[in-house]
Amino acid sequence: MTTGAILAGGRSTRFGDADKAVAPIAGTPMIRRVADRLAGTDDPVPPGADRASGGDPVVDELVVNCRPGQREAIADALAAVPLSVRWALDEAPDRGPLAGIRNACRAATDPYAVVVACDMPFVDPGFLAHLREAAAGAEAAVPRLDGRWYQTTQAVYATEPAAVACDRALGRGDRKALALVDRLDEVVVDDAAIRSLTTDRTFTNVNTRSDRDDAERAVAAALDAA
Repeated sequence: MTTGAILAGGRSTRFGDADKAVAPIAGTPMIRRVADRLAGTDDPVPPGADRASGGDPVVDELVVNCRPGQREAIADALAAVPLSVRWALDEAPDRGPLAGIRNACRAATDPYAVVVACDMPFVDPGFLAHLREAAAGAEAAVPRLDGRWYQTTQAVYATEPAAVACDRALGRGDRKALALVDRLDEVVVDDAAIRSLTTDRTFTNVNTRSDRDDAERAVAAALDAA
């Protein structure tokens, strides 16, 4: 049993005045694209196009972490998503992804959570399924690119140990997501394994309007090819 936790509480300052979580990519809100890929109901866009568009869900429920003021717009964006949705609202805003992971893990009902940032619209559901398998018997499975870049916002965490580790880090004033990894018995999925299973695009962040335009072109190209 696995919860899909989508982190959407950031201010997205590089995106401009709009909340990028609900900004459209080829007509679909960005956070909805992430949710649909977890549910297997997105457009057939690589990586993992087949599973993203017609496969079984990789999670049993969704938990959305966001600020209270975002909830209404995100709920509209997720209307009729084929998974139950729970909310993990940030009581204290602007404490970073570590607090978001903590809040999502506290709200999850399953022993493990697949954590994905809302600005990763090309997340590969097959790769997430592999991470979930890798995490079995451990407290986390975290990808690491190029032998150095931990992908803490596309990873799997055992919910209770991760929430406790986040609490301890935040309690000592450490908001870096790596503080979580340092405190868990984690499985590191290295560069060779990542590249055998998926592509770098699964980790693509849409941070700016230009990034959004690039994402729209990638979706259009994939749909044309399909």
